Amino acid sequence: MSDQEKSRTSPARFEDYFAVFRDIIRSIYSSTNLQEVLNVVVNKTAEALEARGALLRILNLETNQFDVGAACGMAEHYIDKGPVPPEQLVQDPSELHRVKIITDIWHAPRVEYPQHAWDQGIRMMLDVPMAIENEMRGLIRVYLSEPRSFSEDELDFMVTVAEQCACIIERVRLAENQEAHITHLATQMEKMSSLGRMAAGVAHEINNPLAGILLFSSNMKKKVEPGSSLEKGLEIIIRETQRCKTIIQGLLEFARDKPPRKKMTTINRVISTALGVVGNEFYLRHVTLEQHLAGKMPSTLLDENQIEQVLINLLLNALQAVQDYGRVSITSRVDPDGKRIEVEVADNGCGISAENVKKIFEPFYTTRSDGTGLGLAVSYGIIKNHQGEIRVFSKLGEGTRFVIDFPIVSAASEGKEEA
Repeated sequence: MSDQEKSRTSPARFEDYFAVFRDIIRSIYSSTNLQEVLNVVVNKTAEALEARGALLRILNLETNQFDVGAACGMAEHYIDKGPVPPEQLVQDPSELHRVKIITDIWHAPRVEYPQHAWDQGIRMMLDVPMAIENEMRGLIRVYLSEPRSFSEDELDFMVTVAEQCACIIERVRLAENQEAHITHLATQMEKMSSLGRMAAGVAHEINNPLAGILLFSSNMKKKVEPGSSLEKGLEIIIRETQRCKTIIQGLLEFARDKPPRKKMTTINRVISTALGVVGNEFYLRHVTLEQHLAGKMPSTLLDENQIEQVLINLLLNALQAVQDYGRVSITSRVDPDGKRIEVEVADNGCGISAENVKKIFEPFYTTRSDGTGLGLAVSYGIIKNHQGEIRVFSKLGEGTRFVIDFPIVSAASEGKEEA
C-alpha cells in the first residue's frame, strides 16, 4: 500500500467520515423536509471525500425510475438530466452493497455524457448505492477531480453510510406522505361538512316547491281522460317528482346525522322486523332469503329504527345485485369472546369490482340508474354512531358480503361512559 493510500485510511480520515454521518443523522431531527435531508446528504458526502461534487438519485415510487433528488458542485446543465431506469444503474444484485469505481469515464456504460464530465474537470467517479436490504432506493454519484485509491474499509464505510441514509430518507418521505395525507383528509372533511350544511339548506328550499308540483300534477291526472298522452306525461312528472323527493329526503338524513336513541333489545328482533318489511319483495322476485340467526343472542343498546334502516338498505341492495331465483342470506352471531355482535348480509349476485369497493361508502356514489348514492353513506354513519364497523367483501361474478359488528353494551355501562 502506498503512502498516499495509507493517508487515506488513517484514523483522522475515518473521523471525518463519522463526522459526516453524524451531520446527516442530525438533519433528520432538525428537519422533516425530504429535500433538505437530500441536500445535506450530497453536500456532506462531497465534503467528506474532498470531491468536486456529488449527485443523488432517488427512486420515484410511482414511475419506478430514479430521479435527480439533489446535487452540488456541478454545472446545472450537467445535473439537469431526466430519470433513469433501475437497470441502467445496477446490472447485478451484488452491486447493491458495494461501491462502483469508474476510472475510465470515456468508456464506462454508466456515464452518459463523458464529454460534459471531462469538460467539468471530472477524472473519476464513485457510485455509492443506497439500498434497504435487497431493494435499491437511491444512488450517490461522487465526482472527483483526480484519480485516487481507496481502501476496502473506506469503501465499506461509504456503503454503510449510504444505506443508513436510505433508511433516513425513507422515514422522512413516509412522514411527509403521512402529513400530506392527513392534510388532504382534513380538507376533505371540511368540504364534506360544508357540503352537508349546503345540502340541508338546498333540500329544504327545494322540498316545498316539489310538494306543490306533486300535489297539482296528481290533481290534474284525476281530471284528464284516461289513456291520453296528457295522462302519460303527468305520470312521468309525478314519478320523477317522487324520485326527487326521495333524493332530498336522503340528503336531509345524511346531513342531520341524528344521534341514536338506544334501548335494550336484541339484533335478532331488529332483523325479524326488517325481514317483515322486505320479505314480499324477495317473494315477488323469486329470490331465496336464508336466515341463520344465533339461538342465544344477548341484549344490547341499539337504536332499533336506525339499525333496521341499515339492514333494509343492505337487503334491498343484495336483492338488486342478484338475478331472479338468486340467493341472499342474513346471519347473526356473537364473537368467540362474547363482546361483539356480528350481522352478515351475503348474496350470490354480480359482485363489485375492487375499484368500486373503495367508493361505495362515499356520498352520491352509485352504479344504479335509479339510486341516490346515499344509502350506504348514511348506513356507515349509523354504524359508526353505534361504535361499530361495516366492511364489504366482494368479487365480480361471485357475490358480495357486508359484515356489520358492534359491541355488546348494557344500559349500566352506557351510563358510566356518559358520566
